[in-house]
Amino acid sequence: MLQDPVLVDDTHPRVTVIRLNRPERLNAFDDAAVDAFFAALDRIGRSDASAVIVTGEGRGFCAGFDLSAAAETGEDPVATAAYWTGRQEHFAQLVTRLRALPQPVIASVNGAACGAGLGLALGCDLRLCSDRAKFNAAFIKVGMTSCDIGVSYLLPRAVGTSRAFEMMLTGRMVDAEEAGRIGLVHRVTDADGLMPAALELAETIAENGRLNTWLTKRGMWANLEAGSLAAAIELENRSQILMQGTGNLERVARARGFL
Repeated sequence: MLQDPVLVDDTHPRVTVIRLNRPERLNAFDDAAVDAFFAALDRIGRSDASAVIVTGEGRGFCAGFDLSAAAETGEDPVATAAYWTGRQEHFAQLVTRLRALPQPVIASVNGAACGAGLGLALGCDLRLCSDRAKFNAAFIKVGMTSCDIGVSYLLPRAVGTSRAFEMMLTGRMVDAEEAGRIGLVHRVTDADGLMPAALELAETIAENGRLNTWLTKRGMWANLEAGSLAAAIELENRSQILMQGTGNLERVARARGFL
């Protein structure tokens, strides 16, 4: 019986959980799983959820690209190149669609996050992992490059240039303890405590309101690419003026007894 490659759990107030559901493949992405993941993001983006958690079923978070599809080539090299170009660009949207989602996304890394799984975790706004998690830039080990779905952009920003080069050029595994120490994740828990910790974080974020949370996420990502401090402050100023115009500041200040 075929199973859904991606499960969506919206039973938690204000928080939606996306669970990759190919445990027999350590939740590696094939074409159907990518399409199901995108469909889940589209649905959640239109929902009233205030925060999102991404995790994996079973003992893996995401083992990246399912290598059982690696032999899908034809005899015509031009047609093959065109096919793989389209496929690569489609897969790379795993990261850009996460960034475009209005809700903050928390990676709850329960196991191996390898290759595109590392990119998926990096594409989330926050990352927690269990003490069973491990990370690597896997494609360098199978004849490809480690520059894949945003890893070469996001990893140096998370751990620094030298550590990123070392991870990407060696493809070695980084365990949970090291991931926490170098800033790849901001918290490490035991296996049983991972989802409760992720839900607690998501619920804390959800308490702050949707519009101001969305503008904070959008502003953070935009200012990571800002050309100057002045440009970053200009964006911040506009965001604050926009929020002040909603009357939200006065309402919340009164509700909390400041006025």
